[in-house]
Amino acid sequence: MALVVMKFGGSSVADADKMRLVASKIASKKKSGNKIVAVVSAPGDTTDDLLKMAEKISPNPPAREMDVLLSTGEMMSIALLAMALDAMGESVISLTGPQAGIFADLQHRQAKIKKIIPHKIHKLLNKNHIVIIAGFQASNANGDITTLGRGGSDLTAVALAAALKADACEIYSDVEGVFTTDPRIVKEARKMDYLSYNEMLEMACSGAQVLQSRSVEVAKKFNVMINARGTFSDDAGTIIASEEMIKKLSGRKKMEAMIVSGITFDKDQVKFTIVDLPDTPGVAARIFNDLAKINVNVDMIIQSAAVDKKNDISFTVVESDMKKTQIELDKIASEFNATRVECDDQVAKVSVVGVGMRTNPGVAAMAFEILAKSGVNIEMISTSDIKISCVIDEVDTMKAVEALHKGFKLSKSHKA
Repeated sequence: MALVVMKFGGSSVADADKMRLVASKIASKKKSGNKIVAVVSAPGDTTDDLLKMAEKISPNPPAREMDVLLSTGEMMSIALLAMALDAMGESVISLTGPQAGIFADLQHRQAKIKKIIPHKIHKLLNKNHIVIIAGFQASNANGDITTLGRGGSDLTAVALAAALKADACEIYSDVEGVFTTDPRIVKEARKMDYLSYNEMLEMACSGAQVLQSRSVEVAKKFNVMINARGTFSDDAGTIIASEEMIKKLSGRKKMEAMIVSGITFDKDQVKFTIVDLPDTPGVAARIFNDLAKINVNVDMIIQSAAVDKKNDISFTVVESDMKKTQIELDKIASEFNATRVECDDQVAKVSVVGVGMRTNPGVAAMAFEILAKSGVNIEMISTSDIKISCVIDEVDTMKAVEALHKGFKLSKSHKA
């Protein structure tokens, strides 16, 4: 008897009909002889609606109270889904994150899972119950409820799969797997059969919204194979695993033939530039240490060559961190007598991702040439073994994505 963790996103449980569909999928999997742990997100746009309501009440609500508020969405889902399964004659129990034994650190809104004590889950499974668990939430050392950040239900599912030593971890959403780019933007986008952890991590960090990046990190650390599937389709999804496992599943020659796997984009970017900083040791360290203290994650960084013992530093952050970053940089600029702080929120990041890039020179040059021929100006560049990212003007995003997707022959007609 296999133990399967099934996670369903908000779009999969957005209304009563979809709840019943999800319940039927879970019941069918159970009837096939499996033990089932299902993890669910809040229904539809519930989390966004709660955020908007909080904004109307307070411009700066306490993080602890925001966690209390936002966690209610997943509680709705687990109760309703349990009711749907019960109506089908299934034995089912719903649990909140804390009831399931998920414990996190003391940080609110972006808590990190410290440990999972799954004793209660095992007891319920041994009694032949389907166990429905609220994603996105945990308990901290103070006994407070915390949330795991946007997409945190993915993290809940993968972490539970690791803790329970599950035989399978299936992540269901409104798309049928991971595509070479967003199929809503490029109709010829192709669903990929396999992706390595590293590729999926780079894609998630670069704007692909199929999986939360932290969930992929945990999957890689504990070697949890993920099957990203569509809730409303019976087609095979995308297997996300180690490169070694994918080579066994797909064939070594095919794996080595892949140069670029996908094109991602992220419009949720803001570029800051501090102009005329003193060119002395420790300045950059001070800037980024101060930003780290207020929990701002910096992505791409460029420092210009020194002129008259001064230089500029540019970097990107996510748009939600724009206000607090601006406030902190204004203080730093004043202290170091910098000329000014520039903020540009009309930028986007476009990335080319693929493990084959490691052993295929010229991918970066090809990407830059494709963008140049499309009339897309590059403002910043960042590279790694398996990713090339460019910051561009936001208005050029779709043009850049379409050109790169076509240029690297990623459409359905070019499937290997």
